[in-house]
Parts: sequence; C-alpha cells; structure tokens
Amino acid sequence: MVRCLMFAIGILAVALAIGVVGYHVFAALPWLDAFLNAAMILTGMGPVNPLTSAGAKLFASVYALFSGLVFVSVITIALTPVFHRILHKFHLSEEPHRAETKPPRVPLSPQRGEG
Repeated sequence: MVRCLMFAIGILAVALAIGVVGYHVFAALPWLDAFLNAAMILTGMGPVNPLTSAGAKLFASVYALFSGLVFVSVITIALTPVFHRILHKFHLSEEPHRAETKPPRVPLSPQRGEG
C-alpha cells in the first residue's frame, strides 16, 4: 500500500509541477500564485487569479482537463491495494480454480422402453 501511495504522490507532484511552470510562463504569475492556481485546479476547486491572455486561458483549459484525468488516476492507484485485499477476503481470484474448470458430472439415467 505504501508503494502505491508513493507512486500516486509522485504523479501528483509531477502534475503540480507542470501546472506551476505553466501558470508562471503563460499567465506571468509569480511562483507562489502559480502554485496556488495549479493546486486549486488540480484539486478541482478552480482558478484563483483572473487570466488575461489567450495563451494563459488555453493553458488553464488544457491543464484543467489533464488534472481531471490525473485526479481519477491517482485515486485509482491509491485504492488498488484496498480493492485487491477485498477480493482476497471474499476468495475471489483472477483465475478460476481447477475444480471449477471441470464439467459437472451428470448421472446416467436408466434406459426406458426395454422389454
């Protein structure tokens, strides 16, 4: 579980860094304001500072779409060990057991009409 959480945090850090650099370059925001806007977009809250240039608005739009996918992916990665444990708890596996792959036995019925 720790490994999955660390991987999820790494993805969040990279996504946040992309947003910070993008807001700093395209919107000409100071680093702290760029971090605030990137964090707010990444968590789904929305931008803080108004964007005036077309490049900044385009970047914010693409980053918002990207952030939505990152958020869903990170939640999935973080919860994967939990769901895996639930499957084991109910003895569900990815492959069927050998006993389940054999066809069921059908009893032979006596023949009728003889005699």
